[in-house]
Order: sequence, then structure tokens, then C-alpha cells
Amino acid sequence: MTERGCRHVSVAPDHFSIGPSALHWDGRTMTIAIDEIGMPLPVPRRVRGTVRVTPQAITDHVVTLNPKGAHRWWPIAPLSRVEVDLSEPKLHWSGPGYLDMNQGDAPLAEGFQSWHWSRAPTPDGAAVLYGGTRRDGSAFDLGWRFDGSGGASVIEPGPTATLPKSGWRIARETRSDRGRPAALVETLEDTPFYARSLVRTSLGGESVTAMHESLSLDRFANPVVQAMLPFKMPRRS
Repeated sequence: MTERGCRHVSVAPDHFSIGPSALHWDGRTMTIAIDEIGMPLPVPRRVRGTVRVTPQAITDHVVTLNPKGAHRWWPIAPLSRVEVDLSEPKLHWSGPGYLDMNQGDAPLAEGFQSWHWSRAPTPDGAAVLYGGTRRDGSAFDLGWRFDGSGGASVIEPGPTATLPKSGWRIARETRSDRGRPAALVETLEDTPFYARSLVRTSLGGESVTAMHESLSLDRFANPVVQAMLPFKMPRRS
């Protein structure tokens, strides 16, 4: 993930390139070609290879996250097949996955203070929870089940379940059925403003293990954190 100037970006309906890395959509599978320098310093290393994402179904479920409509979220393919084939470092993996996108007309930190998101496989599809606090202090709390054809139905998850804070003291929370507490299984990524984790919870009486993320936009906007970002995500003009 290298930030690059506009002259290194090319966009078309089925292709999007940023420097030497690119996305390509052939109508069935999205192929992500990666050719980057991994950070942080002082020992950068090459990251090179491909990731292929094949949706089981594509949804038309686009959600507006704030009243003025400046921020939108699209869970494109809640059920997907993912194949990872990296030559540097040598890493090969395949399994179930998920594809979504955020789109906006303003920086995220202008619209939100924080959010918590999770996606869990269920016997008949997948469940997605998405909640947080907008910059004006109002809260949003959303939940859906997606079936194998991409159909969406609203779910009413249980009460908020607080999880242990991350190593960088980012607050983490999710939802779980009443009387069935959630549990942190493993922290997968821990940064000054973002944490990705595996959590165990209960939705509609079903015990599920979810991929979970917590994002603090207040922390992200902190000048100290902004000064740290180029050491994790290099910038090329």
C-alpha cells in the first residue's frame, strides 16, 4: 500500500492501476497484482504476487452511512473465494473471503469518530455488523444477513459486548445475543488507530467466529499518528 501521485494512477471500468500494482475485473474474478516494497523501515522487503477474489454473488446493497450522503458503503460480495499466490514472500493460501468498498466525498475523519465492523460465516451465508459514531456524535448500528444469492435481510443483533482494548489502547466492541458474551480469539493487526481481530460471538442463537475491525478516526487524525504514517505506508510523488 504505497501512496502515489495522480500520474501513476490509471482507471478504467475493468482496470485500476496504482504504480506497479493493479486490479483487474474479468466479469467473474477480480485479480489483484501486487508489486510493492513492504514496510516498515529499516528493513523493507519486496511484496510481490497475486490475489484472486471470485464472488459467489454480487449484491446491490449500497448503504448511506451519514445523513448528508457523503459516505457510502457497499458489501460487494459477502461470500467469496480467495486465492493468494505470493512469490515474495512465498505464501500460498485459499479459502472463504469477503469484498466490500467504502466511497465518499470527504475524508473519513471528517465524517466519523470511530467504527466497529465484523463479518461472520453462517450456515446459510454470512452476517455483517457495522456500527460507530459519526463526527456529530450521533451513532449508527447496522446488521444484515446475506444469503448465497446475495440477498440481504436486516437482523437485530443483541446488546453491545465490550472486548479488551488493543495493545495501542483502541476500544473494541461487537454485538452478541443476551446472556452469551463475546470473546476475543486473536488480534491479527494492532496499529495506533486500527485493530483487526478474530472474535467469537452469538447472532440469532448461532455461535459464530467473526473477522472484526475497530477504527479510531480521532486517533488517525492525531498529528503524531499522521507523522508516523509514511514509515508504514511509503509515499511516492
